[in-house]
Amino acid sequence: MDQEALRAALAWQLALGADEALNETAINRFAAAPPAAAAVAAASAPLPSAAPSPAAAVPRAIRAAKGTPPDTGAEARQLAAAAMDLPALRQALENFEGCGLKATASNLVFADGNPAAPLMLIGEAPGGDEDRQGRPFVGVSGQLLDRMLASIGLDRDACYITNMLPWRPPGNRQPTAAELAACLPFLQRHIALVAPRVLVFVGGTSAKTLLGKSEGIMRLRGRWYDFKLPEVDEAIPALAMFHPAYLLRSPAQKALAWRDLLALQERLATAVTA
Repeated sequence: MDQEALRAALAWQLALGADEALNETAINRFAAAPPAAAAVAAASAPLPSAAPSPAAAVPRAIRAAKGTPPDTGAEARQLAAAAMDLPALRQALENFEGCGLKATASNLVFADGNPAAPLMLIGEAPGGDEDRQGRPFVGVSGQLLDRMLASIGLDRDACYITNMLPWRPPGNRQPTAAELAACLPFLQRHIALVAPRVLVFVGGTSAKTLLGKSEGIMRLRGRWYDFKLPEVDEAIPALAMFHPAYLLRSPAQKALAWRDLLALQERLATAVTA
């Protein structure tokens, strides 16, 4: 295989999220298992009638989190409510042990941009680049997001960016419902402290979770919603948009994304002058 083909294969694996080497040599998962390995696997497998132990039913990442309290929801709400400013909220997340992703991530990815800006964008979760740098949307998707914002005259000084989850899911997999629920009180407090004039939910995960909807992003995007927090009297206008990672995979949808950006530009102009 020539060098160009090797580079293309490597780029394809990086795009899929395979950005960390686990072994020096690749494992052929399609090869037949050696007799010794098969015997060991058979001997260590549980009997069909044996029920799995409670510890075995818990994902490894969650078991790795030390001191996880029995009611993570109550702890998250208590820690989040006690944070009176953004530095305190970041520290509360640093102290929180109720999400197993913390055990596998390299860095806490809190936020980026200007917290005094009228616009707040909420994505899904950090990727590999974000995990290494500790900042949201700094990889290929983030570069596209920067270009999208620039097309309507915005940059990171004119907005504030965070994610549903502050820690990267291993392999860039989809966040689980338990992970989203564990971190939701911190995000709600984050929004309350920033008090943006306009919200943008970037991608289906943030849109469905924060709006309490079951529809996909194709149905949710391009529409304005009134987002309400329990502790805030006034609703915040919120727009759902495609995630830049989706647009990289489906460039034909960029026309709809441009339409949403124009709607955002118009709403921001109204919100700033109001």
